[in-house]
Amino acid sequence: MFGRQFTRIPRLTRGLATQSGPITSVPATLHLKTGQSFHGRSFGAHKSIYGETVFSTSITSYTESMTDPSYRGQILVFTTPLIGNYGVPHNKAPFDSQDVGVILESQNIQCSAVIVGDVAEKFSHYTAVESLASWCQRHGVPAITGVDTRAITRLLRDQGTTLGRLAVGDDTSAPAPAAGEYWDPSKENLVDQVSTKTPYELNPSGSVKIAVLDFGAKANILRSLVRRDAAVTVLPWNYDFNAVRDQYDGLFLTNGPGDPAHCMEAALKLRRTLQEWTKPVFGICMGHQIIGMAAGLDAYRMTFGNRGHNQPVLALASSGSIKAGRVYVTSQNHQYALKLEDPFPQGWEPFFINCNDSSVEGIKSTEESGKKVWGVQFHPESAGGPLDTIEMFTDFVLECKAHKLKNPSLVTEKSAKSVPVDSFVEPSATPKIAVQA
Repeated sequence: MFGRQFTRIPRLTRGLATQSGPITSVPATLHLKTGQSFHGRSFGAHKSIYGETVFSTSITSYTESMTDPSYRGQILVFTTPLIGNYGVPHNKAPFDSQDVGVILESQNIQCSAVIVGDVAEKFSHYTAVESLASWCQRHGVPAITGVDTRAITRLLRDQGTTLGRLAVGDDTSAPAPAAGEYWDPSKENLVDQVSTKTPYELNPSGSVKIAVLDFGAKANILRSLVRRDAAVTVLPWNYDFNAVRDQYDGLFLTNGPGDPAHCMEAALKLRRTLQEWTKPVFGICMGHQIIGMAAGLDAYRMTFGNRGHNQPVLALASSGSIKAGRVYVTSQNHQYALKLEDPFPQGWEPFFINCNDSSVEGIKSTEESGKKVWGVQFHPESAGGPLDTIEMFTDFVLECKAHKLKNPSLVTEKSAKSVPVDSFVEPSATPKIAVQA
């Protein structure tokens, strides 16, 4: 009786999730070159494609994974059952000392197709502006739901990354492709497809100048540099850096898709840089493999690679924020790795090793070499994923600044041969940034 005297207070809660509309009844089928077929429903673009079928164990950040240029040419299988529940954000950001023009990892979806067990027909997030289905349709990317992604993942884990075809609509009634019809993206130079074609600048007023060789850069790599007050010049993957290297305080090599053997031109140019240049060099993923090949190591193709946000790596040496003997949880996306050789090339040592498969996760120059060069197979900037190793960016930028203080004349004098760039501060034009790939 007493409780009835209180006035009912309205619930201050969010409304219902946004309805993205029912998934169409258009059939879709995933064919694998090894003979298996999986039938489901299409929720993306109504077209059929070929690609390399890979799986990611990432639980979150499907939007970042799909816009990562390292997934170029690949049919991406998500092992997490439900995908799409928080929609897709508006993918625009300013060009300033904090950001690089996009929210995600590039302006477009980079993977060839998406495979999910159960796509969310409703989404809810304060930044979301559209559903996963409408995003895929708008970008012309086919996608399939209602298939057993557990079975697909076990196949790929046991037999390795497999070529596939996603057939949509009327194409599902056709027989599975013959073995010779499957397209192998690893035969192509995918880096050349996603790298910037012209140099451009980010945060030109930064206190230290860093050149970035773009093999298919994730936006968060560039973002991590500019947020540490670096003036960044992004160069094409095969740019002759040696012709302009004295303008810069450091060199960064980014991630990228495909077989590193297609980038031997860059490795040979980098070999000369490492022999003649004493400033800091840092590489991630593909950039790590290019550094390794320049040092004399070989790269090999792994069975199914490492793709996910939970890969543990053991530090074998200390450097900056990294302490030998510690295990760091990392985000990864790669099919190739450097071979662990004994002895290692002179002047080099292993930096990290994978705790699961013992693959090389990092290399570094030795103290005796007098160089400051690091390469890591994982992504310290991990968007999304763990940030255990994010301070490696701070370590690199601090080393560049320290070298600048030792040799101020090298960076204050304008080089006679400067790099023509498209700067983001140009008011009349949008920069031709690599994340447009």
